[in-house]
Amino acid sequence: MTIRILAIDDEADVLHLLEVKLAKAGYQVSTARDGEEGVTKALAERPDLMIVDVMMPKKDGYQVVAEVRELLGGGAPVMILLTAKGQEADVIKGLSGGADDYIIKPFSPRELIERVRVALIRNGRLAAVP
Repeated sequence: MTIRILAIDDEADVLHLLEVKLAKAGYQVSTARDGEEGVTKALAERPDLMIVDVMMPKKDGYQVVAEVRELLGGGAPVMILLTAKGQEADVIKGLSGGADDYIIKPFSPRELIERVRVALIRNGRLAAVP
């Protein structure tokens, strides 16, 4: 089964890095360049996991997570916030707002791939490999 990931970030370089690294790890990746496009794609594509920047035009990452969770309910994808906002209050806001994980930029691509894998396993979307 192919795992589908939607990456949402308004920085073209970050979006390209995510697309390349996730595809190399075997995931099918689609992208969106702002929060509004991200919500639209999430509803249309129903990805298994979303990686969402917090600071974006039109809708921020917190709004994207809340809206997708509200609209898709139990069918919502696993959601990871990826952001430069690293204060404790920001992390708590993200996690209490429905994100499954919170990664602070700059980030290690290897760590991101591992966090994606773990989040998918934890949420029953990927089988654990011994």
